[in-house]
Amino acid sequence: MALDFGSFFRSKNPPLIGLDISSSSVKLVELAPGAQKGSYQLERYAIELLPRGALVDGAMENMDAIADAISRAVKKSGSSVKDVAMALPSSAVITKRIVLPEDLREEEMEAQVESEANQYIPFAIDEVNLDFQVIGPAANSTGDVDVLIAASRKEKVQDRVAVAEMAGLNPVVMDVESYALRAAMDHHNLHMEGYSEQAIIALFHIGANTTSLNVMINGQSVYEREQAFGGAMLTQDIVRNFGLTFEEAEARKRARDLPENYQRDLLQPFVDSVATEVARALQFFFTSTPYTRIDRILLAGGTAVVSGLEEVISNRVQVPVTVMTPFSGMSFSASVREKQLAQDAPSLLVATGLALRRFEA
Repeated sequence: MALDFGSFFRSKNPPLIGLDISSSSVKLVELAPGAQKGSYQLERYAIELLPRGALVDGAMENMDAIADAISRAVKKSGSSVKDVAMALPSSAVITKRIVLPEDLREEEMEAQVESEANQYIPFAIDEVNLDFQVIGPAANSTGDVDVLIAASRKEKVQDRVAVAEMAGLNPVVMDVESYALRAAMDHHNLHMEGYSEQAIIALFHIGANTTSLNVMINGQSVYEREQAFGGAMLTQDIVRNFGLTFEEAEARKRARDLPENYQRDLLQPFVDSVATEVARALQFFFTSTPYTRIDRILLAGGTAVVSGLEEVISNRVQVPVTVMTPFSGMSFSASVREKQLAQDAPSLLVATGLALRRFEA
């Protein structure tokens, strides 16, 4: 079994850029070792907007535009690093946990994984990139190990490789967006005041078109859900009400450069809608799992910094709400503008989770 490049799971040696391509923008993060052992420094980052329709439902519809945005982001950041870690959307990856004997040689385990994968993957095995990772000893089976299998259609991987190479970069790691989010969240939780391993934490990542919910306990995901709702809905309202193009509306929304009635007529109803979607998603969580509480909500994604959102959601669901930064406990290089970073940080979770792959053993 051989992958076309890199690995879903195995990381390479530093230095490494985390590169996140979403439906609205390209985001780049480069981390370096901090002054203290085990600490990190944000060396540089950049965000470049994508033209509408460049990436639709995880499919790259305009690869030239995406590659150009990646090139601009690299130039803006000032990074000279060429190796990048990238990610596939969770919807493009099939994962399955299986149990195998721990004493298998690597080639025997590969053969077993491929045999097992044939049962779960609705495509011919030669049409997918397949990888696996041994998680650890199986909980209820002495002498066995839990193994996580990940598979994706080759074209999904190849498109991401191609746009990175078009921008002059070298893809060495292909991850899954939800795993990158968890890596960033794990780092954040280590530095979160009052954090407990028993705490049930809900991360809402509000993107342009999709909001994902990931509920975690002690670093383990116990529930995931996606819903079609995001910040692009507010942008569309701005387009309709103020006669702007989508790109103009998005830029002015980010710059908070809109007419006086924007907050009353558009922003406040949107904030109320977000709170309703959060409450609805939590209700799905409670009705479909054994859990009956959430101890803290973390907000991420570009929409997380919308004025008043934390307070409205907290009042609606009666749970403490925090806008998340993946850079808790990190130092910053002189090139990082901290005031701008405060606005950008919640949208950099995936890119930061990918950049953290540099420090894995």
